[in-house]
Amino acid sequence: MTAVRDGLPDGRYGRSADQRADRKLKIIGAVLGVALLGVIGWSGVSYITGQDLSGRVIAWDAVSDHAVKVHLEVVKDTDAKGVCTLRSQAEDGSEVGRKDITVDQRTGQVDTEVTLRTTKRATNAVLVGCTTSGTG
Repeated sequence: MTAVRDGLPDGRYGRSADQRADRKLKIIGAVLGVALLGVIGWSGVSYITGQDLSGRVIAWDAVSDHAVKVHLEVVKDTDAKGVCTLRSQAEDGSEVGRKDITVDQRTGQVDTEVTLRTTKRATNAVLVGCTTSGTG
């Protein structure tokens, strides 16, 4: 009996066209993946460095059924001015208070305590965001 081969002997005649195409696709995929990561990284860095104001709630305390005391910290450029928005929610998730705080001090960091009036007992105090209103 004789053995019948279905294809060419392995390694004798070089790579097949399918193997070359697979290698090209892997290289193209790797290059596109690195490019995508570069774009994402660049976008993230430009977003972070482009913000003139960034803030955070240091602490909050529901002092009564109709008020929340909030300690807000804002980091900004010395000449930057802007507005930070705080909000408070009740236990059921409904918004019970909202207040815009003007940040126009000529310092790099502003620590302030704000009393946020609410329509009923608040269970949190959240910084919605800060936006610039120009320099000056």
